[in-house]
Amino acid sequence: MQRHNHDKRISPIEKFQEILKFTPFLAITLLAGIEAQADRQIPRMVVNITIDGLRSDLLDAFMPLYGNNGFVRLMNEGRVYSYAQYPNANLNRASSIATLATGAVPYDNGIIDLQWFNRNTLRPVYCVSDDTANGIETTEKLSPRNLGVSTISDELKAATEGKSLVYSFAPFSDAAILSAGHAADGAFWINPQNGKWASTTYYSDQLPAWVSMANRNSLSAILPNTTWTPCSELSGNFCYFLSGGVKEPFVHKFKGDRAYSEFMTSALVNEHVCSLAKECIKYTTVGLDDIPDYLALTFYAGGYDNKPLTECAMEIQDTYVRLDKVIADLIAETDEKIGQGKVLFIVTSTGTTDEENSDLSKYRIPSGNFYINRTGNLLNMMLMAIYGQGNYVEATYDNHIYLNHKLITDKQLNFTEVLDRCQELLLQSQGVKDAYSSQRLLLGAWTPGINKIRNSYNPRLSGDILVQVAPGWRLVNETQHQNRLVRESYLNFPVFIYGLNVKSEKIETPITTECIAATLASIMRIRAPNACHSAALNVY
Repeated sequence: MQRHNHDKRISPIEKFQEILKFTPFLAITLLAGIEAQADRQIPRMVVNITIDGLRSDLLDAFMPLYGNNGFVRLMNEGRVYSYAQYPNANLNRASSIATLATGAVPYDNGIIDLQWFNRNTLRPVYCVSDDTANGIETTEKLSPRNLGVSTISDELKAATEGKSLVYSFAPFSDAAILSAGHAADGAFWINPQNGKWASTTYYSDQLPAWVSMANRNSLSAILPNTTWTPCSELSGNFCYFLSGGVKEPFVHKFKGDRAYSEFMTSALVNEHVCSLAKECIKYTTVGLDDIPDYLALTFYAGGYDNKPLTECAMEIQDTYVRLDKVIADLIAETDEKIGQGKVLFIVTSTGTTDEENSDLSKYRIPSGNFYINRTGNLLNMMLMAIYGQGNYVEATYDNHIYLNHKLITDKQLNFTEVLDRCQELLLQSQGVKDAYSSQRLLLGAWTPGINKIRNSYNPRLSGDILVQVAPGWRLVNETQHQNRLVRESYLNFPVFIYGLNVKSEKIETPITTECIAATLASIMRIRAPNACHSAALNVY
């Protein structure tokens, strides 16, 4: 006899309910996960603040001078990653900001320095130069075209089909443009020639009305009557440094040909940058709907007029105190206009510092001058002795040596052999710690030291040989008028993530800064930039 199955069919939902009936722990776990996801709202706006030269030791040292709503709030209510570092060597403002924006190292993103040597023109080129883009309120032609990959703001624009608003504000053009990315609505910086807010036609043919309005009260009108003195009696008298003791409060006036450039490296510039960001919040629709918007701000925490800390200790101190007030002011502004808890703040550093000018030799510390242009001439003489007449070394720039590829090809020389001979001579030179040929960087075995140097190298832009000058020595290039002290000491700086129900916690585990773009992408539920290989931080 044939048997028939008359059992009632059970729907998938009923099966799921039956499972939950016998596994209450699973039910509780799933519900908790759903509730947690509900708490993870998308920010109405992300405010990404990069502070050029911010240092953890100084940030902590001036803690008694801060109010409760700036750095103290970030530390107490935010998620603090105490030990951050960049994954590449040769730190500079441009490459650091490009790494933050793209989540990629200079090897991938194409920004190796503020300037580099252009093989085609045989001249240095500025990192954001672009002859096809005209300046607005500036004669400079600038754009982000040299940035070879997407940024977090680019991905936000793509994910929202252009509906998200993206603006960038900085004292310097490189910082403003690299933070803005390719698809921004605007990037604005101070023109050091006239003190006005400037931009580029790459983003728009004209300045927004609220920027033009700000330019009516530009620095040219303000600076003649501006004096920088300590912002409080406590700030002017407290002294953390070994050179310490109570010093006479400083007084700086901004006059003469260098008035604007001096202002741009003073504590007052941060208030000026913040004021334009607040105008943006006031006169645009940023943060007013559920489509996330993005503001990138660059502040300055280095020495006044780029002086080392020993020459402007009290100014540095006042800079941190004023930065604290600026951050508190910006948080209060977004809370009032957009809503408390609806804005996500990311605050970190470029990881750079102004060099010291002290003479180390009088303390018998190993030091000296390594003249890379003279070394380049010596290399050329050696190669002529071996291979015959010719200009084998095309140029030297910073710690890069550029060889003449056409000459080497025309003479049918073995390029690897030429590199090896150059490297051998360099390693015998005083003041040279190591020398890395392009082939050694591209093909060599991975080690922590060589990996950071490789990350700062770009095959299209960098020289054929990178010279690693010994710490304590000065790298001098008389041809290019370059002179800088080499340091490899670790500079600690934090990453603050604040707002939007981010879990408050202090994390001691070291992180590298390329994870910031990945983390922002995760929070905003968009793709990470297209060259970002890092995993997102778990901030909830």
